[in-house]
Amino acid sequence: MSQLSVLETRPKSVTRITRNSKFFKAIITSIKEKKGEHIVSLDLRKIPEAVADFFIICQASSTTQVKAIADFIEHNVREICGEIPYKNEGKASSQWILVDYISIVVHVMHPEQRKFYNLEDMWSDAIAQGHDD
Repeated sequence: MSQLSVLETRPKSVTRITRNSKFFKAIITSIKEKKGEHIVSLDLRKIPEAVADFFIICQASSTTQVKAIADFIEHNVREICGEIPYKNEGKASSQWILVDYISIVVHVMHPEQRKFYNLEDMWSDAIAQGHDD
């Protein structure tokens, strides 16, 4: 299956998400509760090639913490919003765990992975906002 056909089979988001959405806030709160660091959201809604409305990116200093943050996001979002991820990837190595909610894709990364892949630079057309208060 080609990469493009995978994207074509991905369900489309029906609800438009904003940074003020309960769903968005539940993810940010979950990351903060598990001490995720350098939290950034990228607003991709005006980028035609984007596969989601938002990317939320954070990092953790150990693979154990990366997994704990990703697991807590899934648990907390299910409890607060009744949402379950469409897909998640990377839990085996826990260097970079992706939690895909269709409209929001969460990237929980180890610092080396985040620096190497530099998603913020790759998606530099997006409006970035920090969430470290």
